[in-house]
Amino acid sequence: MWQYEKKLQYPVNIKNPNPKLAGLIISQYGGPDGEAGASLRYLSQRYSMPFGELKGILTDVGTEELAHLEMVSAIVYQLTRNLSEKEILDSGFAPYYTDHTTGVYPVAASGTPFNAMGFQSKGDPITDFHEDLAAEQKARTTYDNLLRLVDDPDVREPLKFLRAREIVHFQRFGEGLRLLQDRLNSKNFYAFNPSFD
Repeated sequence: MWQYEKKLQYPVNIKNPNPKLAGLIISQYGGPDGEAGASLRYLSQRYSMPFGELKGILTDVGTEELAHLEMVSAIVYQLTRNLSEKEILDSGFAPYYTDHTTGVYPVAASGTPFNAMGFQSKGDPITDFHEDLAAEQKARTTYDNLLRLVDDPDVREPLKFLRAREIVHFQRFGEGLRLLQDRLNSKNFYAFNPSFD
């Protein structure tokens, strides 16, 4: 099992609340390319992965995505703490506030609630690793988009850290896919699969 260290992977210390930003950043909690889907994707895929090293990559990255979920939650919470009614109304945060007050809820910036249909666990190692590579690039792009919209350094620094980790995850999945293809090529997997050829 895991050992849980009770601190964030990267510190989040936001001085200035900004509910408008929180309404955008929440997408990396429960949006289509957010950390909730990523952690569930990798931790679900690991069970059917036939090779221990690749199962290890999925477990490592999946648990790190849970740490990213904590960071995004801390960012959203700190951006929305102690808001006045005027700040809530003026910022456009009122629809979220109406449903969730300032609780952290898995939702996209568009308001669409998290849905497990946004990720896949196919049980085919090649399919799953291609899914994972694409997912990490989509998450990186979302962080890129957020960084274009955020000028507060207290918010930018943790977002930059999270973006950098998406790149590392992409590289780890790339290494895993190469290892997987080498193993399957040795069995002539691409040219002949006796289960349906």
